[in-house]
Amino acid sequence: MNKLINLKIFLSVLILFNSCQSKVDLIVHNATVYSLGESVEKTTAFVVKDGKFVDVGGEDLIGKYSAKKVLDLQKLPVYPGFIDSHCHFMKLGLSLQQVDLRGTRSFEEVINRVQDFEKNKEYKFIMGRGWDQNDWEDKSLPNKIKLDSLYPDIPVALRRIDGHALLVNQKALDLAGITNTTTVKGGTIIKDKDSLTGILVDAPMSLVTSILPKPTIKEKTKALKDAEKIAFENGLTTVSIAGIDKDDIYLIDSLQKRGELDIRIYAMISNNKENMDHFLSIGPIKTEKLNVRSFKVYADGALGSRGAALKKPYSDLKSHKGEFITPKDSLEKLAYMLATTPFQMNTHAIGDDANRTILEAYNKALIFSNDPRWRIEHAQIIDTADIALFNRKIIPSVQPTHATSDMYWAEERLGLNRLKGAYAYKSLLEMSGRISLGTDFPVEEVSPISTFFSAVARQDKDLYPEGGFLSENKLSRIEALTGMTEWGAYANFEENQKGTIEVGKVADFVILDRDIILEKESNILKTRIVATLLDGNIVFSNRIN
Repeated sequence: MNKLINLKIFLSVLILFNSCQSKVDLIVHNATVYSLGESVEKTTAFVVKDGKFVDVGGEDLIGKYSAKKVLDLQKLPVYPGFIDSHCHFMKLGLSLQQVDLRGTRSFEEVINRVQDFEKNKEYKFIMGRGWDQNDWEDKSLPNKIKLDSLYPDIPVALRRIDGHALLVNQKALDLAGITNTTTVKGGTIIKDKDSLTGILVDAPMSLVTSILPKPTIKEKTKALKDAEKIAFENGLTTVSIAGIDKDDIYLIDSLQKRGELDIRIYAMISNNKENMDHFLSIGPIKTEKLNVRSFKVYADGALGSRGAALKKPYSDLKSHKGEFITPKDSLEKLAYMLATTPFQMNTHAIGDDANRTILEAYNKALIFSNDPRWRIEHAQIIDTADIALFNRKIIPSVQPTHATSDMYWAEERLGLNRLKGAYAYKSLLEMSGRISLGTDFPVEEVSPISTFFSAVARQDKDLYPEGGFLSENKLSRIEALTGMTEWGAYANFEENQKGTIEVGKVADFVILDRDIILEKESNILKTRIVATLLDGNIVFSNRIN
């Protein structure tokens, strides 16, 4: 009888204990958790309910909650979901529907890929992207002659990897109305003596892009879903799209609302008249997964195609200094106008002249703004005398893999002296207090791990050069991680929603197979994504069910 009474008491206590436990969706424990935020101290466990972190701490959390699912991570490292602060999300997906020219080692290989792509198919227009003449033995820009002979009746448009130059054949030139006498301000139509080469740099490209077949809604939807899959596979939970039109923003919004697209998106509106008139009239848009409150502006072009605006001529082309895509006076007027609105101004600036112009315009326009968080996208080549113009109101939004991609030829373009202010991430961080990191994909690979490694090691995948390229501007590992998470969220005005593993924030996090904060530097690029979770739900996994 006593044993029966004792058993009843035990069961009653157990039931009472279980009923006292808070019911949650997920407990993650026995992990190495880098929560960031107020403290960079590591923890081992956290709790998720209704898509948000509700508790963060040690192993004692297991006894406090009753969870639908418990993950014992066996000491694996966990980080806030990675944020790519500058990318071209839809273009990544659309590029999968075109000729992939990345990694080509010669113009002949470009031609071969185009032929393989169109073989036994009927295309009305052949499009491709990804060639980079700097990777070829002959580093001169290509010529359309071969394309003309192969495709006299089919227009061909092949975009350079940075998106700032286009190689087209004669058929495309004819359809676009480009002749030997055509001129377009804000770019270059390159000729060989008096003959068109088919190379268009920056503004003249629009004459061809305006006649390109527009992707259908079906093609765009597929592109977005394909890009999301790649992003999740690489640990990204938020992407900042650097330039997107009104209709595509509303397509994203509709897909997210229907549950067909899950990734969080910070959309920078392309600053054409139609887009600006619309969004300035209705104001910012903010949902759980979409944030629209910035305009993307282009000051100049890219260094690789010599479209970056420099104060002095290129070291390897003495008659050329690059060009402004948006005139200097227009940039200043735009800055003054946007300073009176709730919208952020995010300006592409590569060359030292472009960066100086934007820094001066920002500092004048923002004199009465307390927390504008305006961004300079790329902030790539800066006169060392101008670095001091950065401050807490201006965020450098940089892509570390650009440094390790450009390092093979950057000195040829710039000369040794100008390199002192190039890819100067540490100096920019010291002036601005924060720096956000991205990839610029599909210009570079979709890889936060490569971003991290390039930021802290300043080397390529072969660990070249020894000691790192311009090593004085390496970031620490915590700085690089914070630039991919917390500071990325801050640059998007979303630091209260995401970017750290803290109570009240969305439960976006990534699990890796090795600890990039402690791992031997030479092994960082071997790191693989174990799982990516959004709102506490697994959106990619190669181990966890």
